[in-house]
Amino acid sequence: MGVRTPASLRTGVDLLRRVAATTPGVITVIAAVAVVLCLVTGLVCVNELSGKTARRDASLQRAEPLDYAAQRLYVALSQADTSAATAFLSGGVESPQVRAQYQQALADAADALATATTGTNDPGSRRLVAQIDADLPVYAGLVESARANNRQGFPVGSAYLREASSLMQTSLLPSAAELTTERFAALRDDQRAITGPPWPAIGLLLVVLIGAVAGTRVLLRRTNRLFNLGLLFAAGAAVLALVWVVGATFVSSGAVDTGARGPTVRAEDLAQARILGQQARTDETLELITRGDTTSTEADFATKTATLRDRLTAGAGSNSPLSQQLSHWVAGHGIQVQDYSAANYPAAIDQAIGAAPTASAATFTGLDTAIGDSLGRTRTQLRDQIASAGDSWIGAAAGTLVLMVFAAVAVVAGLWPRLKEFQ
Repeated sequence: MGVRTPASLRTGVDLLRRVAATTPGVITVIAAVAVVLCLVTGLVCVNELSGKTARRDASLQRAEPLDYAAQRLYVALSQADTSAATAFLSGGVESPQVRAQYQQALADAADALATATTGTNDPGSRRLVAQIDADLPVYAGLVESARANNRQGFPVGSAYLREASSLMQTSLLPSAAELTTERFAALRDDQRAITGPPWPAIGLLLVVLIGAVAGTRVLLRRTNRLFNLGLLFAAGAAVLALVWVVGATFVSSGAVDTGARGPTVRAEDLAQARILGQQARTDETLELITRGDTTSTEADFATKTATLRDRLTAGAGSNSPLSQQLSHWVAGHGIQVQDYSAANYPAAIDQAIGAAPTASAATFTGLDTAIGDSLGRTRTQLRDQIASAGDSWIGAAAGTLVLMVFAAVAVVAGLWPRLKEFQ
């Protein structure tokens, strides 16, 4: 048994059909649909295009600083581990300079961790930050135990330091590395959101344009007039808005260089290079503390420095200053290995942590500082490009809304005289 339609509803539907079948009815339907479509398109354009400038602001205020904080966190943690190993190799009471380096590294790590904690919202990043926050005091406690025993000449001090380094290598640094990877991914997502085409806005503008053409053809058949100025102006407004949006898309996309020599890729390469350098430096000092077979450690050092070289030469060339500094450090490490293999342990330690300009401590510090400076300059370029990409959308939201409101008014103004002809 079918559902009965109320008589009043059937009457209303029949009336609408009869009205729509007449020329005034057709004109009224065209006007109503066109006005609604223009206004909806204007609102969608405002939402899409203002969202891009808002994403630009969020990227500069949150995503990029969090990415940089994650990098600083990893480097600070690794520097703390290297400084602790250097202090242990010094024997007895370490120098005030080495002690200050260790304490400064811990302070830098705590500061970077605080920054990452403040701006992190996703569960994965919060988990990583919480893990680092829990492990860092444990690590510091183990280092202090190693320091106290080492000052008294107790062999157990090396065991404490190995445990501390193991915690750093197996938990703290992997968590920091994963956080850095996540932050890089979030930054790339922001870049794509800022520079990508606003497809809903473009699609609706095309619909407005097609609708204006279709409405003109219908009116041609009904009124025998080739053009309607209202629909013509509406189509022109849609074309102008479409050109504006497409042009802003090209300008925004061109503002961000994602090529091999661009700051986006270069920043990732430099950040990973700095991480690899810190890892290799840790291997370099720990193998002197363990005083055992260095075959596996040396293989690991060779692998990391080779990957480090690839990162440094990507987009910069094999003869770049950074690559040359890396060669100096690796050459100094080779002298350390020769001394160690010759059972000249004091000479190996002096090469690893000594004050000579050719010692590994000096050459690595020079390399790490140079990478950090280059990363700072690249970061400035990256922020400038993100800002420029967002600036390309300034005015587009308000401009397209004004054009679509104008189109809606033009449709009414153009069709109203045609409608009055039938009164």
